[in-house]
Amino acid sequence: MDKTPISLLYRAITVSGRVASGATTLSRGLANALNWRLWNGGEIYRQHVRQNGIPLERTDLSEDKYHLNLDKYIKEKLKTEKNIVIESWLSGYDARGIKGVYKIFINCTDDSLRVDRLVNREKISIDAAKEHLKRREEENLKKWERLYRTKDFWNPDLYDLVIDTYHFGPVETLNLVLKALRYQKA
Repeated sequence: MDKTPISLLYRAITVSGRVASGATTLSRGLANALNWRLWNGGEIYRQHVRQNGIPLERTDLSEDKYHLNLDKYIKEKLKTEKNIVIESWLSGYDARGIKGVYKIFINCTDDSLRVDRLVNREKISIDAAKEHLKRREEENLKKWERLYRTKDFWNPDLYDLVIDTYHFGPVETLNLVLKALRYQKA
């Protein structure tokens, strides 16, 4: 096994995942374990929609320019920054062709588990969670397909590691990633 420290193998790590897949939990745990900075695109976008009175699931109401600039900003961070975990739905897609970036995709193949996670996190009804998941993903994908002329955002071939959190809890998921990264505590 290669004993090269993680910081010499990769400058940055992306974590991408669908709503309530566990991407945020993983990215926070990973940044903490590695003692790297965390940049969360979802939190940045949530701040933008709050300031502009846009419902989170209505991506269609936010300006195309905002999304294009956000992705451009993410790409620049991935090209220049070190010791950073960047979480966003498209960060792995944005990292295509950028050397020194480890790309992780987090999925949860059981929609009922995703609904349950959302109900508990947002304190909303099951029906509201189902509608939120459906609408938010549909609106995001529709916008991105139009902006980027592809549907390939979550193609497993774009990622170095794909984990289905239906099968693994938060601690197990973090440990799988740390093992894949050959991370060893100092």
